[in-house]
Amino acid sequence: MFIQTEQTPNPATLKFLPGQTVLETGTEDFTGPEKAAGRSLLAERLFGVDGIAAVFFGHDFITITKSADQDWYVMKPAILGAIMEHFAAGDPVMNEEKRSAPAESAEEDDEVVTQIKELLETRVRPAVAQDGGDITFHGFDQGVVYLEMRGACAGCPSSTATLKMGIENMLRHYIPEVVEVRATL
Repeated sequence: MFIQTEQTPNPATLKFLPGQTVLETGTEDFTGPEKAAGRSLLAERLFGVDGIAAVFFGHDFITITKSADQDWYVMKPAILGAIMEHFAAGDPVMNEEKRSAPAESAEEDDEVVTQIKELLETRVRPAVAQDGGDITFHGFDQGVVYLEMRGACAGCPSSTATLKMGIENMLRHYIPEVVEVRATL
């Protein structure tokens, strides 16, 4: 198994490409070992590597965020070993009974929210996934779109610029009702 690595705009985060599907659908975000316990054997293995602060799974990638006091050249061999060991054993990535439920709206989306979600899905999410992250819609209220940056994008120094200069400008261009984009935590 050959696992490629890619740098992301976030210097504390690396993207690992195992050359096979990680998750069939959706994404999963683990911000600490307690979040992985019982949900993902692979995430548990990865948190066994000293210095890992967060693990994020996408369709065909794994994004790892390290603690500030750690160095990639020390951590990378152990991370690659944990990923190889997991896939070689044929273990599932997720305990499907413990998967995060996709966010569902309590009511049918109005036309503006539908347009926002469509633009995020077709234009923004693919670009953000290339950097090892994801973006999720959390709401639209009085012209303000609330989004959550996940994976490599969470805590990235350029995430504010991505939200304001990129996503906000695009949404305002296509949807006049949008006046601002804000990050949620």
